[in-house]
Amino acid sequence: MTSAAELSASQAAAINPIATLSEEAGLEHDPLQTARGVYVTVHGHFYQPPRENPYLDTIERQPSAAPFHNWNERIHHECYRPNAFARVLNGYGEVVGIVNTFEYLSFNIGPTLMSWLERYDMEVYERIIEADRKSCQRLNGHGNAIAQVYNHIILPLANERDKYTQIRWGMEDFRSRFGRDPEGMWLAETAVDYPTLEALVAEGIKFIILAPSQAERCRVLPTEDNPDPKWHEVGGGQIDPSRPYRCFLESGEFIDIFFYDGPISRDMGFSDVLSSSEHFAGRLGIAIHGDHRPSQIISVATDGETFGHHKRHTEMCIAHAFTQVFPRRNWTVTNFAHYLSISPPTWEVILKPVTAWSCSHGVNRWQDDCGCGGGGGWHQKWRRPLRESLNWLRDQLIPVYDERGRQFFRDPWAARDEYIQVLRDRAASRNENRSAENVKQFLNRHSVAPLSPTDQIDALRLLEMQRHAMLMYTSCGWFFEELSRPEGVQILRYAARALELAGEVAGIQLELGFLERLLVAPSNVDSFKTGDVVYRQLVVSSQITFQQVAAHYAISSLFTNYSQQERLYCYEAHQLDYQLQRMGSLTLAVGQLRLVSEITWENMELVFAVLHIGGWDFHCCIQPFTGRRAYTQLRDKIFDALKQASAAHTILAMNQMFGEQSFSLQNLFAEERQRIMQLISQETLTRLDQLYNQMYRDNYGVLMAFHRDELPVPKELQVAAEIALSNRCLIAIKALDMEVSDPQAINAQIAELEAIATEAGHLRCHLNIPEAKPTLETLIWRSLWQLLHEGDPDTLGDDIRQIDRLIEIGNRLSLGLALDRCQELYFNCLHTSIVPQCELAIQAQRLSDQKNGHDQAQLTAANPWTIIRLRQLLQLGQLLSVEVSPWLSQLM
Repeated sequence: MTSAAELSASQAAAINPIATLSEEAGLEHDPLQTARGVYVTVHGHFYQPPRENPYLDTIERQPSAAPFHNWNERIHHECYRPNAFARVLNGYGEVVGIVNTFEYLSFNIGPTLMSWLERYDMEVYERIIEADRKSCQRLNGHGNAIAQVYNHIILPLANERDKYTQIRWGMEDFRSRFGRDPEGMWLAETAVDYPTLEALVAEGIKFIILAPSQAERCRVLPTEDNPDPKWHEVGGGQIDPSRPYRCFLESGEFIDIFFYDGPISRDMGFSDVLSSSEHFAGRLGIAIHGDHRPSQIISVATDGETFGHHKRHTEMCIAHAFTQVFPRRNWTVTNFAHYLSISPPTWEVILKPVTAWSCSHGVNRWQDDCGCGGGGGWHQKWRRPLRESLNWLRDQLIPVYDERGRQFFRDPWAARDEYIQVLRDRAASRNENRSAENVKQFLNRHSVAPLSPTDQIDALRLLEMQRHAMLMYTSCGWFFEELSRPEGVQILRYAARALELAGEVAGIQLELGFLERLLVAPSNVDSFKTGDVVYRQLVVSSQITFQQVAAHYAISSLFTNYSQQERLYCYEAHQLDYQLQRMGSLTLAVGQLRLVSEITWENMELVFAVLHIGGWDFHCCIQPFTGRRAYTQLRDKIFDALKQASAAHTILAMNQMFGEQSFSLQNLFAEERQRIMQLISQETLTRLDQLYNQMYRDNYGVLMAFHRDELPVPKELQVAAEIALSNRCLIAIKALDMEVSDPQAINAQIAELEAIATEAGHLRCHLNIPEAKPTLETLIWRSLWQLLHEGDPDTLGDDIRQIDRLIEIGNRLSLGLALDRCQELYFNCLHTSIVPQCELAIQAQRLSDQKNGHDQAQLTAANPWTIIRLRQLLQLGQLLSVEVSPWLSQLM
């Protein structure tokens, strides 16, 4: 495409009138230092509601996110990682560049989401941190990242203390990650009122981003020459978003505000604007004012998940726009903080009293049946009772925290504000001992006196109670049409945990009062009717006690060789005694266990006995440890009962010693229950596999005859073939995964997979082998890494052929291999290693052509890779769809 500099003056003016005016005036400038021309800021609000089980501090399996474990993982695969490694492609679909879009996007990422990213994919997490650092270097110290209120609560509806804590937690979380103070902050749903602005300014926030509909009127800032400029009414969203505004507060302070371009931002989410980079740039270009102002900013904002999750592959659109299209138009990609530094506001604005970007009724979407977010004829009359129920609970918990907290903390509310440091350390720490030591230091800093172990537990319970009392206001709980959706249930789970902690630390019982208030929250779902039923059916059932954790440990210990200290979710399990005995089909384990919560340091010593009768039948009993003598007697009596080889007799003895309450397989946490179910089923499945395999072998000729004559194959025979070949394929792939250092064994397994693929093709079998895809992808990546970093030039051809065969197997088995990580690995090595080697080889060849033997010998000695081998390496790039033609053509 022709650059703006090569166009005629009239054409260039049409693309960038401001830049043209500046050039005509002979104004030479650096747009990063002086505000001249068009600036573009694309803001992505990256956020997911917290999904962790409050008792386990982990996200449980969400079937609706399949084939991924949960929705965070699915969106990460579709959005967060693709944006950290966005492809720029040529016309042949080959990778010519890999762009970290976070280097160019203005962005905020919710702290709870960042904590999850930090645990799940450190590579992407570090790319995001690095992107902010690089944008700071490019934009005079102003990074792309801005902070966010901690867990996405609607600040105008929060009480003053929560408002400040949410801002302080968001800022501290930001500092701990990005290593600098945030200049701006994203408000949940851009919900704002003037008390919120006062709090932001008091905490040092310089600017925010709002929707154009949130402004009421604006005017030029008064000057000596014009002390009383005319106000312009812009309440219908008519405010000009191409400049920043200053908003003055009653305190005499001010905060700067950017209004994103509403029409373009909507088009990004709901039309085809992001279908191509040129289309995107063309739409942005319409917003450029052709007046004589020295500079202007085109600012747009949308959910960050738009780029790849809501709209597939749009991260490639913005990557190409940022790095190719915008520069050709002489547009400067910037962020809000940088633009403020070179172009301070010359206009001021007055906001409407209480507003948000996704509700035309102020902030009623989060407290009333205003119609926003409705659909399908469902009402939202539950919103007000839900809000009032949570407000009642919050207000009941305040005196609990304040009165009990003063027994431990000099200033309980200051301790709450700084508790974010404990949360950050817990999320980031890979060393449990260091994390525990940091908690002790935190408690020592804030305590009125040295705290006993019991007092430490109560102090942490109080802080966790307050954390959950804020988490229960996460905005997503009100956003949609029904209370019983996962988002509504999640905030009720936080409320339940806050209720429980209040009871444990202060003996106060608030649940009945809370349920009475939920009783008047009507559900749209007949099976629930009201909010209290939602709570009882979907929230209470998910609560977890120490006894349940112990039962989980006991039952799973029959299938897992636990060490003396294990981590179970957010609990430490210390095995103090454990004995297991098998008698025929019966398996009995008795043990003594100490459980410690990593979050509150609560602990309990428990005794368990678990009997596996066979199949799905388990009988597990739990009770507190009361002493060594009592435990020994209990253990001996139960093992004596087992000697009679009677399940009934053993269960009777267990019930006599423990009482009638028992736990079964159903009481295990979902992940472990599913694992054990698979293990229990394995023997049956193995027998079935053998039967299907026998049926397939016995009827192979019949199957081939049906296919040869193009007759409908009997379903039973086709299923037998598919199951037999699927099982054989998985066995081969697992074997291949284990043969990492024996080339002969590797080739044998690859040949077996090729034979299976051929056989499946002949019989038109659709293999059910989901485990094969990630295993094969890992194998290919591992082989590529070894080739590029430890490869032997003498075996290069064989190594490349092996990778080629693995990819071909994946294609023939219709696995839909994702080779993104392989592309990234190769692309990095291409520019850091392969291209320099190519340049040395090309120089050596030229010197050879010029008969300069001495210099050629030096270059050849410095480069062990011959032209033939380098061609092979570059052809590997072609196989991975990476553009290598410029270098390959020179080596031909």
